[in-house]
Amino acid sequence: MINSNNTNALGIIFPNAYDELVPELTSERLMASIPFAGRYRMIDFVLSSMANCGIDNITVMVRENYFSLLDHLGSGREWDLSRKNGGLNIFPPFAQKNMDVVYNGRVGMLASITGFLKSQKEKYVIMSDTNIAFNFDFKALLEAHIASEADVTIAYTKEELPESLMKAEDLNKGKYFTLDLEGNRVKKMHINQRETGVKNFSMNVYVFERERLIQLVNDAFMGGSVYLERDILIPQMNVLNINGYEYTEYAARISSLKGYFDQNMRLLDNENLDELFGKNPIYTKIRDDNPTRYVNGASAKNVMVADGCVIEGEIENCILFRGVKIGKGAKVKNAVLMQDTVIKEGVDAEYIITDKKVTISEGKQLRGTDTFPIFVAKKQVV
Repeated sequence: MINSNNTNALGIIFPNAYDELVPELTSERLMASIPFAGRYRMIDFVLSSMANCGIDNITVMVRENYFSLLDHLGSGREWDLSRKNGGLNIFPPFAQKNMDVVYNGRVGMLASITGFLKSQKEKYVIMSDTNIAFNFDFKALLEAHIASEADVTIAYTKEELPESLMKAEDLNKGKYFTLDLEGNRVKKMHINQRETGVKNFSMNVYVFERERLIQLVNDAFMGGSVYLERDILIPQMNVLNINGYEYTEYAARISSLKGYFDQNMRLLDNENLDELFGKNPIYTKIRDDNPTRYVNGASAKNVMVADGCVIEGEIENCILFRGVKIGKGAKVKNAVLMQDTVIKEGVDAEYIITDKKVTISEGKQLRGTDTFPIFVAKKQVV
């Protein structure tokens, strides 16, 4: 049952952030729609976390490639967000009649909905991207923000920066941020830091007082600013009271195709699986499927298998999404197979990722490596 105790905050989700990091998976969808963990999409984790914490007024600000997301979210019923007041609000580009530009940065996107923000009743705003799968206690975050009397609170993890980010050639794609802290106070914010070692790695989860956010965004937008961090927070680091909030629980951050593969594989460890799903339920779009069927002679070792699958061959160390079919005599190891993938008889495949509705023909051999898994695009026949 979703928590019915309302929280005095509204949520804003940016589903297109970091699309550029996994172009193989975002050519026809956005980061928020990327399938993850067998039956979920990336947006399910932040949306469920907000709903579980009593945030029942959530805005999703889409920019492009959002049709699959609209289909997935529907009216928001699965998250108990199908409501007359508040609930799930989706703002596509050009939502306002005076908007003729698709904004890339948060400043312009937030400026486009200031009228909406002014009309809301909640005192606080919690913002998040969708590139991290987590089971976040947003109530604890909000309570820490209020107790600190901060202007802004930024959630962060202590971890080493992903190599894929540090070696990116185009620094304008997938900006990431690290924090220098003095106690809980953020003293400095770095853009695309390239030093190795454990860093205070921003999750791009922010808490603002709603009226303060409107003021900051309007002032910045009038001055031609684009990015929340670069153009608002960093220049005003000595003026604003910016606090850090360390997130110490399980978080799966997607920063590359290899990272996507690895984060899925980590969930084959029951401890990781329990940490991500054990605290509060994660909700997703319902699809009525039959239970998975294992035919005589099938073998399955260390796998996560969603409903609607038919297994006739051998699978090991695999994540299978809904409706996957593994043919007789097929051997599949170390694989992430998305919805309705069909592996025909006699296939020998290892270290592969298949997008939705892929078919691997009879007798084919596909062998990637642990450092370079093979990717097969949506609806392709190999």
